[in-house]
Amino acid sequence: MLTETDVSQLDPTGLQRQRRHLQRLKNEGIFRKTVLVHEDCAPYIDKLKRHFRYPDSAPIFREFADRLEKVKPINVAQVSQLSPFRYPGGKTWLVPNIRELILALNKKPRHFIEPFAGGGIVGLSVAAEKLADHVVLAELDDGVAAVWEAILTNPEILCDRILAFNLTQDSARRILEESETGIQQRAFQTVLRNRVQHGGILAPGASLIKNGENGKGISSRWYPQTLVKRIRLIYLMRNNISFIHGDGFEVVRAYQNNSNSFFFIDPPYTAGGKKAGKRLYLHNTIDHEYLFLLMSKVKGNFVMTYDDSDSVRKLARNFRFKVTLIPMKNTHHQVMMELLITKS
Repeated sequence: MLTETDVSQLDPTGLQRQRRHLQRLKNEGIFRKTVLVHEDCAPYIDKLKRHFRYPDSAPIFREFADRLEKVKPINVAQVSQLSPFRYPGGKTWLVPNIRELILALNKKPRHFIEPFAGGGIVGLSVAAEKLADHVVLAELDDGVAAVWEAILTNPEILCDRILAFNLTQDSARRILEESETGIQQRAFQTVLRNRVQHGGILAPGASLIKNGENGKGISSRWYPQTLVKRIRLIYLMRNNISFIHGDGFEVVRAYQNNSNSFFFIDPPYTAGGKKAGKRLYLHNTIDHEYLFLLMSKVKGNFVMTYDDSDSVRKLARNFRFKVTLIPMKNTHHQVMMELLITKS
């Protein structure tokens, strides 16, 4: 194959011959791809070159690519952000895995149910990509629930407050200390708290950001225009999303006999004595054994996510669930391992 430099030096007749040659190759399904290759990888790519022209090699390359993709940590920064919340335990990194699992089903789920929604990034992604006919988000926390209710009913009140708010340490404290006077006030307080407290922690005891990123202080996580854009985008999807302010267990029971439902279960990580969930969430008391029992009875498909621990693995074995260890890369670029638990 001639390089671009060689082609530029051809006379008109030679150029026509080269173009005809490229067209014949294209008709055979062979075309040119330009890729960037690290020098350490180049020798191995050269050994594979002779296989690239033969369609019989496609299954081998596909299997190889799939294996590489499964072991590569997913970078949170590389996945589209839809949620107005920032959560320490957010599942943005998991969206590609959920997408793959749903697309592998024989039929699009009628309902995608996220009974411990929190920031709801997985359900929002499913709704945006129309991977299910309808998305059901549920959350017990009053503040988080107020945000979802405000967004899905009358978002412009919340948007106007976000855009007009002049954020300082004093103004933030003043708003957070005010008595709640309704859904819209509670929603704004929750969005503000999520953005100005360390780590986005909503549970009592979290302190306000002081230094923040790049010396921006309390404003380092306050992006009014971005927040409003996300809120308005969610509102546009409101016909495909239902929100339930209530207990996640009850929501699972309500849909457990629907064989065309897909559950995404992401409870607070308190199994095995883990403290993270207790520190991050107001409602953190979860009967994990009962949750596993409940999921063993659902007729639809499900994915559960848990921190890797012996107690969780034991529960999965007891109920004969399949466990997959998934690497993820957090916002500090640390690779961490989590468990994906599905039906066997």
